[in-house]
Amino acid sequence: MKQIATLSAFVLLTVLPALCEPVEAGAKPRPQAKNLSITHSRIGEKVVADSSLTVTCINQRRHYGSSDTYDEDINSPKSATFSRDGKKIYVNSLEGCATVVYDAATLKKLKVIKHKFDSGKGQQWLTPSGFYEFTHYPDGASRSFLGKPVEAALTPDGKYMFVPYYRRTFDLNAQDPSALAVIDTRTDEIVLMTETGPLPKMVAVSHDGHTLAITHWGNNTVGFIDISDPDPKKWRHLPPVTIGNKLNLNYSLTTPVNRDSGSGFLLRGTVFLPGDSLMLVSGMAGPMAVIDIKQGKWLGMLPQLHGVRHITLNGDMLYFSRNSAGEVMTLPVKNVVDAITGQRDTSRQFNVNGIRTCKVGGGARTLKVSPSGRFIFVACNTASHLYIVDSRSMRVIGKIAVDSYPVGLDISPDGTMIATTSQGRKNAGGGNSVNFFKIEYNTPEPLPAPPVETLPTDTIAPAQATPAQPHASTTGDNTLLIAGGGVAALLIVGGIALARRKR
Repeated sequence: MKQIATLSAFVLLTVLPALCEPVEAGAKPRPQAKNLSITHSRIGEKVVADSSLTVTCINQRRHYGSSDTYDEDINSPKSATFSRDGKKIYVNSLEGCATVVYDAATLKKLKVIKHKFDSGKGQQWLTPSGFYEFTHYPDGASRSFLGKPVEAALTPDGKYMFVPYYRRTFDLNAQDPSALAVIDTRTDEIVLMTETGPLPKMVAVSHDGHTLAITHWGNNTVGFIDISDPDPKKWRHLPPVTIGNKLNLNYSLTTPVNRDSGSGFLLRGTVFLPGDSLMLVSGMAGPMAVIDIKQGKWLGMLPQLHGVRHITLNGDMLYFSRNSAGEVMTLPVKNVVDAITGQRDTSRQFNVNGIRTCKVGGGARTLKVSPSGRFIFVACNTASHLYIVDSRSMRVIGKIAVDSYPVGLDISPDGTMIATTSQGRKNAGGGNSVNFFKIEYNTPEPLPAPPVETLPTDTIAPAQATPAQPHASTTGDNTLLIAGGGVAALLIVGGIALARRKR
């Protein structure tokens, strides 16, 4: 308990405005006033990055400006996601409460998916799990609402896309259950709805496609859903995992507060490690957390990875962005596994070696990498530029202007196109824009490394849950004990798998 008290005190002292990211800025799109601090991209502008590749701005979609690029549905866009086949781009328009779908080749708008609901109950909704209770709005489950879409994640086959809502619109301070939409990408229709914890931001799908993780920025918890059944109606929630202390939320119902700060560790970046036994969750106001997926428990922290905003996995390498520091970092997956398996005390601190760092522009937000992993692309919010880093030398090799202030970014599966979303800042202008860039490589990018083969659950921990029931045992709010021999065994197996993969 003393360790948790220390963690809580640390969070309160380190949650500074610089660490937070404005989410609900630019609620009402308006013509952009002339402001020397605002940057605009220009179609046709290009940058040659160290004779290695050329990045060209090829188009824009804005809630202002000329008719050629104007799109009324772009309202504080939070994220962009390419479909698995690269043929479509999904843009989550947070304040527009919609997901806008574009044809990636022509940028023609194909559809606008509205996140509007008459009730949080009905045939479209999964049965309530009992893990997420309405405590401030007793009738919240039956209220009508609009959902504010944040990030997105796809199943491995690309069939379903998961979109969490920052909050339901009636929940002024995002302290009761929010919701998540499941979109069938074949029809671009919402086919399933379900509850989540408060203020979910990131979502991630396991490599085997059996488990969905939902990271709750709002209260230091991570939710899980078993999505292994082919029938979405048979998916079910699993016990959420708490990182440190679960926050007690009791804000005003009439006066808004800033929920982008004062929310514990500000949990955000989320990634399943190869093998799906471990997951990393970053804290923008704290260290990286490690979760044992099979046991459903928080194991501890990686203190060297502090203040990370976004995490990307490519092959055997992890890539991180740090918002306040304006940095990107790389780290081999094997080093993380070695740090955890090499733990020899009960401090819950896993010291990792081999981190490489590169300084980029201010406000490093979402980052993605080219298929080979050689080039890192990061949206730098306060710098209002897309930065390009060579991951081999860890140095900046180019940058190109983006409409202020970029937050989201995705790269097409073949690495030839990037979409950035500029959300804007309250009282600072900018935002309400999506920029599109073409990437031309001087040396053709090799195909991405095949994913590490997922180990069957029964070969990792035969005494634990079946593949369709990961971490089925109940997890309390304060999970304090690291799993014993079973976890050590699964981590060792994971290390062996990684060693084989490296060979």
